Amino acid sequence: MVFTPLFWILVAVSAVLCCIGFYKFVWFMSVGYGLAVAGCGATMLISSLVSGQISIPYIIICILFIVYGCRLGLFLLLRELKNAAYRKKLDAQTSKPVPFFVKAAMWAMMAFLYPAQVSPVLFRQVNGGMTLAGDVCAWIGAVIMLIGVVIEAVADRQKSAQKKKNPHMAATKGLFRLCRCPNYFGEILVWTGCFVSGITAVKGPQWIMAVIGYVLIVYIMFSGAKRLEKRQNKNYGDNPEYIEYSSKTPILIPFIPVYHLVKKEK
Repeated sequence: MVFTPLFWILVAVSAVLCCIGFYKFVWFMSVGYGLAVAGCGATMLISSLVSGQISIPYIIICILFIVYGCRLGLFLLLRELKNAAYRKKLDAQTSKPVPFFVKAAMWAMMAFLYPAQVSPVLFRQVNGGMTLAGDVCAWIGAVIMLIGVVIEAVADRQKSAQKKKNPHMAATKGLFRLCRCPNYFGEILVWTGCFVSGITAVKGPQWIMAVIGYVLIVYIMFSGAKRLEKRQNKNYGDNPEYIEYSSKTPILIPFIPVYHLVKKEK
């Protein structure tokens, strides 16, 4: 069964928490995203404890969702509130009013997307695939998620510090030596871990939702990296330091020699 009662509860939780996007459209996919993921993690954790279906890696993964979502949502909110330059740039990008029906459509899509992303973990509980110790895939997924959460948090912190010190140059130190978008890479690891954790639990048609949720978030991360590269090319394209850095540092996945997602303009 794909659309279980718990899934619909997660949809309702996501809808409530990401409705903040009606105030500011981009928050559907930023602040609201973080809150919705945290809310889904908390809901699944409570459901597990109430039902008595408990496994150690399942609890760890739910806690990671809560930590990941709260940290991301708070970081994005504080960055916008505290950074006047960033807020001005964001307001310029979203200066045109968004019609209500577009906001409503986005709200509905996000309310389903976020539960789809966590569905591999959801199906572990729904299908009764939990023991006290859990299984190997659940543990491996939890470890991958933890690494992703740490990488994204550290990358966001390093970027903020470097941009504060030198706002006229892209971040190039720390994790940014490994790839130009380590925060996006960390997020991909989070959802890869989530997907891996459910490999032995997802059944039949449930795979459709699990795959859709995973593929969409990975696509969104690559699209985000592509938009960032366009912006950086525009801002730093004449800077020899940036040209050398971008030509030698992978755009998204460390050690994978894919350096550009955008064709350079001649």
